[in-house]
Amino acid sequence: MDVRRLDLDDLPACTDLAISRDWGAEEHKWRLLFAAGEVYGLDAPDGDGLASTTVLVRYGQDSAVASMVLTARRYERQGLATRVMRYVLDQAGDRIVSLHATAQGRPVYERLGFETVGRVDSCRGLFRGEPSGATRAATEDDLDRIVELDAEVFETDRAPLLRRMPAFHERLRVLERDGRVAGYGGAWRNGGYLVIGPVVAQDVEQAKALIGDLATGWGVPVRLDLDTRQEELTAWAKANGVDQGFPNALMVRGGRLPGDRSRLFTPFMVALG
Repeated sequence: MDVRRLDLDDLPACTDLAISRDWGAEEHKWRLLFAAGEVYGLDAPDGDGLASTTVLVRYGQDSAVASMVLTARRYERQGLATRVMRYVLDQAGDRIVSLHATAQGRPVYERLGFETVGRVDSCRGLFRGEPSGATRAATEDDLDRIVELDAEVFETDRAPLLRRMPAFHERLRVLERDGRVAGYGGAWRNGGYLVIGPVVAQDVEQAKALIGDLATGWGVPVRLDLDTRQEELTAWAKANGVDQGFPNALMVRGGRLPGDRSRLFTPFMVALG
């Protein structure tokens, strides 16, 4: 069983594996990850699809994110997730690698040298808040300014992923201060939920304005992946109906995450492992 780089021909096998683990097909997300990242996997020895997968998305020359760590139930506890993760970490080289881990996956990552640096609660519910009126729909001309702001905040190059936002997100908004983009956010549907992310802003009031303008008018439950250290934003979300939380660990290997993480209020996506 050799780890191999997957391509779009493997998309049905990826979604089948995800469905078998009760994650849902998430084809829209998988297509983005194939376009912006590197999808790796092990073929099942019995010839029935994939035994395991992992995705690596590189940011510039210094960091990367791992996600979609899945193993078929019939191959659990055979070290396959560890094998694919080791391969992916070899591909990442000296980069700082981060991921969001479920309670089940966390021991695997600890054995690979990851450390828990925070917690993210996946909060869900029907948003009952009001639009702020303080943001506007993003235009094509805003994309360069979004990329510039993001590089300033995170001190790394996420442009290959961010430039796919207009095609990926169903709603993309910016918040301006003194004639420049001070914050941005996107919303996209994933299964029965509207996922809000990323949201990047200067402070919590700007984050509330972006989330409010992104979340209203859909009629479906909202999902917000919130850092538990953002206590004010979490309390605001719960007061507005997004109050069912599922905890996940933010884990890092190889150093400290670059940039000002206090200005990231929701990530692009939490693709768990």
